[in-house]
Amino acid sequence: MTRKRILSAIQPTNSSLHIGNYLGAVKQWVEFQNENDAFYCVADLHALTVETDPEVLRSRTLAAAAQLIALGVHPEKCTLFLQSHVAAHSQMAWIMECMTGFGEASRMTQFKDKSQKSGSERTVVGLFTYPMLMAADILLYQADYVPVGEDQRQHIELTRDLAGRFNSRFGKTFQMPEPYILKASSKINDLQDPTSKMSKSASSNQGILDIMDSPQVNAKKIKSAMTDTGREIRFDEKEKPGISNLLTIHSSISGRSIADLEIEFAGKGYGDFKGAVAEVFVDYFSPIRERALDLINKENELLDILHEGAKKASEVAGATLESAYSKVGLAR
Repeated sequence: MTRKRILSAIQPTNSSLHIGNYLGAVKQWVEFQNENDAFYCVADLHALTVETDPEVLRSRTLAAAAQLIALGVHPEKCTLFLQSHVAAHSQMAWIMECMTGFGEASRMTQFKDKSQKSGSERTVVGLFTYPMLMAADILLYQADYVPVGEDQRQHIELTRDLAGRFNSRFGKTFQMPEPYILKASSKINDLQDPTSKMSKSASSNQGILDIMDSPQVNAKKIKSAMTDTGREIRFDEKEKPGISNLLTIHSSISGRSIADLEIEFAGKGYGDFKGAVAEVFVDYFSPIRERALDLINKENELLDILHEGAKKASEVAGATLESAYSKVGLAR
């Protein structure tokens, strides 16, 4: 059976991934690499749409790569690279921009939402053209499937429109990518607001379980998590959202069913249960954190891994770019 080509990316917008990022995306990336020809990149160019201190962006970019490897994204099983290390991304983005109508780009929901919050004077043009760069990211690698969250579906639809438009006008050039909408095996909510999804943008720091936080910090956050009235440990998202969220976290990491956990903790108090969740979390993520810190401290080795990935990515992306350049009439 022919291996399918996968392309997915993550932005380095924070110094640490959180448990929701892992369960919602990265864990599935690890599974995909075993059966597919997977290309994964840290989208540092996309991160420039938000004003960030240069040293902070560089640090976050390398930290993101280190965490991906520590979480199981294996450079020998996939192609892992930084977006900015492959010049074809920016070059193909211009082709995509010249294929996109202004009205078409204006209808992108994320652009409308973010630009309304910031105001037109503070909204950079890069935010407007972000979906065209994303289309370039995907089409350069002739991806069959693009694992993304539901919030990126519209951008994949635009990518498919641009691929079809280019192919129709200039001849078959791009593989038509299919979205693979990632569905987290479990929905992880904020520890302090268990009715809301765990998110860097919507949560206080106390509600987020960051992979790179110390074991002591994360254990304290879990033990301080918002719970509900009563003492019963049972799953009921409506009546007991706090306990339900902690049951979900335990089950997602330990692999044990929620029903089994309810039986084990029957008759026990919230304190005992929170302590058990903290222990499971720390045992699972402490070695991952240590591995990521080791990679970050060995920066040259980490950069060597990423440069090797960029070489492999550039071979594929460069061939696609040359074909597209030739098709549109640029003299080669």
